Amino acid sequence: MLSANHAMAGLEGRPRNLFPVWLSLILIVLWRITVDLDIDFSTLAYGVSDMGEYFSRYRTPDFSRISTYLELILQTLATAFWGTVFALIVSVVLAPLAARNLSPHPLIYRLSREMLNFMRAMPDLLLALLFVAAIGLGPLAGIIALSIHTAGFLGKFFAESLERVDGGVYEALEAVGAGFLQTVMFAGWPSINREFVGYTLYIMDRNVRAASVLGLVGAGGIGLELNEALALFRYDRASAIMILIITVIIVIDHLSSYLRKKLN
Repeated sequence: MLSANHAMAGLEGRPRNLFPVWLSLILIVLWRITVDLDIDFSTLAYGVSDMGEYFSRYRTPDFSRISTYLELILQTLATAFWGTVFALIVSVVLAPLAARNLSPHPLIYRLSREMLNFMRAMPDLLLALLFVAAIGLGPLAGIIALSIHTAGFLGKFFAESLERVDGGVYEALEAVGAGFLQTVMFAGWPSINREFVGYTLYIMDRNVRAASVLGLVGAGGIGLELNEALALFRYDRASAIMILIITVIIVIDHLSSYLRKKLN
């Protein structure tokens, strides 16, 4: 009987229901966000009819300039492609230097990491604005902006993949006298070829979307035509352009997903 009482005493009590506490905290946070950002839901409710009227202007897309739009879509795709190519070149150079287990010196490792962090932290839209102001309107500004920004992402992805490679693979080459470049070329990259292709396809997919937006700030492509149509209040043309952009992005997304699945 005594042992049974001890066993009952040893049992933990019923866990407390913390749902009301968490719900209260979430509501308090939402209330503070609403106050700090000066969000007025009544104004939003009154503006629903105005938004409906505005979006109704896009009901009749005008495809009369379809040949021009397709040409600009191809320019946008070319911008995304070359932005990815140059980002790939930069990341292939920096990634081994930014991999802790491959970098030849801690100072080189830290400098390479910070360089990748800087490129990744600079928004491509801001870079496009800077380069449009520096070199003028056109896709070149968009290519440079995409190259710098996405090189930061690709370099980080590749460096972390190189760090995850089994150390014995690198040690085997170093044991026979291989230098830094030989270790990278014959042990590093071959060990992450699947990640290499997968990440590159992902960045290409992402750059197609970004290139469409960069045109809004003068970086060429279909975005520039969309900005012009909106500035002239040609909602029918803007509607046609947006339909084409969405269609191309969906096709590229499915193609990229299909290729990544094949790799896996």
